[in-house]
Amino acid sequence: MKKILIIEDDKSIAELQQDYLTMSGYEVDCAYDGEEGLQKIKEGNFDLIILDLMLPGKDGFAILKEISESKEVPVLIVSAKDEEIYKIKGLNLGADDYITKPFSMGELVARVNAHLKTYEKFLNRGEAHKNKMITVRGLTIDKDGMRVFVNGKEVTLKQKEFELLLFLAENPNRVYDKETLFERVWGYDALSDATTVTVHIARIRDKIEENPAKSQYIETVWGAGYRFKI
Repeated sequence: MKKILIIEDDKSIAELQQDYLTMSGYEVDCAYDGEEGLQKIKEGNFDLIILDLMLPGKDGFAILKEISESKEVPVLIVSAKDEEIYKIKGLNLGADDYITKPFSMGELVARVNAHLKTYEKFLNRGEAHKNKMITVRGLTIDKDGMRVFVNGKEVTLKQKEFELLLFLAENPNRVYDKETLFERVWGYDALSDATTVTVHIARIRDKIEENPAKSQYIETVWGAGYRFKI
């Protein structure tokens, strides 16, 4: 049974999320402030974290920073903050997704299902792509080991960054709009989540490009989307 941690200071919202996720077959724990949430993360072994941003104690951004430094686990932000700046900051700190309150419990469960499914594929990718490599100029993607090298030096990508880079590299010279990339990599309809793709592309470029402003791998096709150049 997959284990999910909800960090949410509104107990009524946390309990509603817990009820729906429990009915969907998940084991769910809750924390109601930032310090309690961090303690549970350190002591437990969770498959996914649902994180509010505005928390007493430590806020969600501080928790995201600590998670990114010590854990490899999908993080789904749920927040009443709908300004793009909050979404970009959360994604840049390592969140995999961002849902703005209010939202339906059906949407929450669907997103949790999708993230866990793609994360499991990420962990098992080595068996599905045994001993296969993609090498383009100085970039090497090791599908088996889920590793990325630039000019022989390994760079560390998070799950969704790796999934997105691999999808583009496996479909080179073809332009994909943001909505299609979101559907293919995140596993469900894009809704209004084009910003998620934009931020992840920027994070990938920062890690693999010598000059992110003049990308030699992932090209922006203005008004259309992105393509991987070979």
